[in-house]
Amino acid sequence: MSQIGSYALLLALALSFYTFAAGALALVFPGGNSERVGETARRAGVASFAAIFLAAVVLVVSAFQNDYSNAYIMQHSNNDLPAPYKFATLWSGQEGSLLFWSLLLGAYGLVLRLRYKTDARLFAYASVVIAAVQVFFLLLLNFAAHPFAQVVGNIPPDGNGLNPLLQYPEMVIHPPMLYLGYVGFTVPFAFALGALVMRYPGEKWIHITRRWTMVTWVFLTCGIFLGAHWAYSVLGWGGYWGWDPVENASLMAWLTGTAFLHSVMMQEKRGMLKMWNMWLIFATFWLAILGTFLTRSGIISSVHAFAQSGIGDWFLYFLCLSLASFVYFFVRNAKYLKSEHKLESLISRESSFLFNNLLFVLACFTVLWGTWFPKISELVTNSKVTVGAPFYNNVAIPVALLLLLLTAVGPLLAWRKTSFESLKRNFFWPAMGGFAVGGVMMIFGVRPWKDISYFYSLMAGMLGTLVILTVCSEFVRGGRVISRHTGQGLFASIIHLWHRNTRRYGGYIVHFGVAVVVIGIAGSAFNMDVEKEMSFGDKMTLGKYTLVCNSYTQDDNANASSEWAVMDLYRGDNKLTTLYPERRVYKASNQPQTIPRIYSTWLEDFLLVSDVYVVYEGVNQDNGHPIIKAHLNPMVPWIWFGWLVMVFGTVIALIPNAQALARVTVPARVQPVSVGAGD
Repeated sequence: MSQIGSYALLLALALSFYTFAAGALALVFPGGNSERVGETARRAGVASFAAIFLAAVVLVVSAFQNDYSNAYIMQHSNNDLPAPYKFATLWSGQEGSLLFWSLLLGAYGLVLRLRYKTDARLFAYASVVIAAVQVFFLLLLNFAAHPFAQVVGNIPPDGNGLNPLLQYPEMVIHPPMLYLGYVGFTVPFAFALGALVMRYPGEKWIHITRRWTMVTWVFLTCGIFLGAHWAYSVLGWGGYWGWDPVENASLMAWLTGTAFLHSVMMQEKRGMLKMWNMWLIFATFWLAILGTFLTRSGIISSVHAFAQSGIGDWFLYFLCLSLASFVYFFVRNAKYLKSEHKLESLISRESSFLFNNLLFVLACFTVLWGTWFPKISELVTNSKVTVGAPFYNNVAIPVALLLLLLTAVGPLLAWRKTSFESLKRNFFWPAMGGFAVGGVMMIFGVRPWKDISYFYSLMAGMLGTLVILTVCSEFVRGGRVISRHTGQGLFASIIHLWHRNTRRYGGYIVHFGVAVVVIGIAGSAFNMDVEKEMSFGDKMTLGKYTLVCNSYTQDDNANASSEWAVMDLYRGDNKLTTLYPERRVYKASNQPQTIPRIYSTWLEDFLLVSDVYVVYEGVNQDNGHPIIKAHLNPMVPWIWFGWLVMVFGTVIALIPNAQALARVTVPARVQPVSVGAGD
């Protein structure tokens, strides 16, 4: 089996190299047989996906067959590993994850090469760029991180098993989502670089890549939130984001990718920020590769990272080569990227997008600097200086609040220039709603003058409410315009409005979700926790909730042994549920894992919902009593709900406009009415 996988990877490398070389020759030397050569390059790219897919299938089948002659399977699987995690073996280790990366890149390339007739020449350039990236990863797989390396000596009867932290249902879908985001940004970058090289006129490449970018962005968003939820549900420290270097790596690519999604609207509508957009999409691609470098080089320690290895140098060379290539073509063709218009007013939608971009880039630079500062300090002073959460929070939180303000104001601004009277008229009631929420928060005990975290929480609540009310007002205001001139009901008019411009109103829903996420994060200022050794019948008070230790017990199966406590949760005299915080030890690896139990109080406190988060810390060896740590985390469930709203909004934005509905008779004077920010 392993030999089939090895030959498949060698074939994929040869096919990808041919796609790159032949495709580049056909583009550089047009005429003659170049069209035929280019077609063979396209077909070779399609065939390369089949070869990579075969290699991936071989690796997964080897895991299910417990083929421990394969060193990778021996290290990351075992006989009693449940089937879903055997499948996840494909991306659970360094070599397999690189194969999975290549598989996804091959799949993206396959779709691109099958749709080449949209614009054959631009797609050919993009195909060559993707092939170049694919060649790099296949070189890694064949010569530096081979997933089909054989065990030397006696073949063990059982494997080492999967990392216990990865034996959680979300880890079956979190890495694929993250990789789909990372890898997917290669596609819009490939189109952008192709457009730059061929001095592509107009903004057609932006229109072609818009859906590619949105799909990739939503995958990366899902990957980040699933990773945060995994950390919250598995690591047992009561939080969901710790500014870990690998977390930061995904966030940096997300920040620049989000900036790009906003910035391209300026290029589409006003022919502005063309150079800026080129650099944004390159930075997003480059940061995705940098994140992979961080994870696999071992240069920076992280709970999420793979073990230190020698492939970091390969990534370093590729990062330098890709930067040099992009700079060369940018300098050569920069004069073709001049803006067609200039910023006319600070109170305009253009300025809103510009400030939005600057804040995203500032946040990205802050995270980049903090992530690399320990390594930089070690190189300069021979002393590693770590950077903690306070450094990030001091910049990230104010920037996030400013971005939230722009998210609220942006839809109310017109292109070129907005009158103050128009802004005041549209902004007044949402602003009043935000101030009202702030007043209620202070009445119920939020004292922003006592602690900076309370101030940030107050501002997040007010600005989040402002965004939500602005989004709602845009739907209602636009729906009333349609209703007034068609006679439809308000709800039907809002649906009609959405069908006319799905991208704009899907974007509004995404903004709504972002506001909900920020409000959820704001609750962290009011977290509380308590730790206690508990015997039968002992009680633990956590705010208005009480935990009672009912019993504690043990269990054993083929994969792991475990011990847990049985905790009854009360609010007053009302029993809410029973929680079972657990601690496991996996037999194959002899590694422990803490599994917290979480109860979300949706039924008890819908708007102010909290998580009761209970952790089995261990056992007092003197008396055998479990040590329980409990957290009360207000508003955290709103984070996951807000993420789902963001995904829903993106899906809505991806749906094509309904042209038939757009032709519903509406008087001409209604057409110029601005009813949203996506125009």
